[in-house]
Amino acid sequence: MKRKLRKYSIFLSTAILTLSVPMTVLADNEAEPDPRAAAGNLFVWFLCAIAFLKVSQKIDSFMSSLGVNVGRTGGSMMAELLIAARGLTSARNIVGGGGFGGGFSRGGGGMGNASLFAGGLAGAVGRRFTQSAMNTMTGRSNNPITRRAFESSMRQGGDFANGVTSAVAQGNISYTGSMTGPQAAQALSSYLGHTGMADAPSFSDVEIGGGRIMGTETSVNHPNGAAFGMYSTDQYMAPDGEYETITTADNATWYRQYATDTVERTPYMTGEGKIAYHENIVQKLPNLPKRKDRV
Repeated sequence: MKRKLRKYSIFLSTAILTLSVPMTVLADNEAEPDPRAAAGNLFVWFLCAIAFLKVSQKIDSFMSSLGVNVGRTGGSMMAELLIAARGLTSARNIVGGGGFGGGFSRGGGGMGNASLFAGGLAGAVGRRFTQSAMNTMTGRSNNPITRRAFESSMRQGGDFANGVTSAVAQGNISYTGSMTGPQAAQALSSYLGHTGMADAPSFSDVEIGGGRIMGTETSVNHPNGAAFGMYSTDQYMAPDGEYETITTADNATWYRQYATDTVERTPYMTGEGKIAYHENIVQKLPNLPKRKDRV
């Protein structure tokens, strides 16, 4: 049965192609080709291609009913036309240098209808891949392919890893989640542009998300380790106390503060029944700055 169906499919394909080729040849042999005739030939060829797809789909469906695993050749004719249009759009974008992009807006967790179809099929696939990497790095899913792509890009300080880190760092934590653990520390190094630098700082206890990046930095200036906080200038007011403004790999700006020496007083009861205080000098971050959307 399968052999007969295969022969039938090959015969049908050959017949359709044979019928379509002579039309083009006859048009090419004319002394002065008629544009309307060429357009008609192209239209007939297009109809033959659609017919071939529909017949192949019917054959696939029949073989599937017999329990034979086959590849699907499409759904409705409209869907097939839309797929073809998307393919042409993606090819145009790739040729024009569009490539794949992240397409995530700062401070948000999703994509609007306008950005959903931006960049054609290539753009949609790129955004879906980036979203999958975000979900993987924040622990919401586990896609080994996107994880490997992120780790490979991160080791080189690549744009893909920095784009994912940026989307998580500046996204709404309720939607995007947060990055934590050793991989978040490595992602922060790449995001700050420290990849390949001599005497680059190392980070630990890092948490990235919601417009904030918190952690501990060990470096030449902070050999014993110092807690730090980074706050997106788009989402937070300037913090109290001393701070610096830095620019990350995505050209975003952040306020950065380090913990300072603070006297911590712990009350206790003396032998005479009086209250006294133990005083210790500890490193402590200033109070969290105010969010701009809550002022």
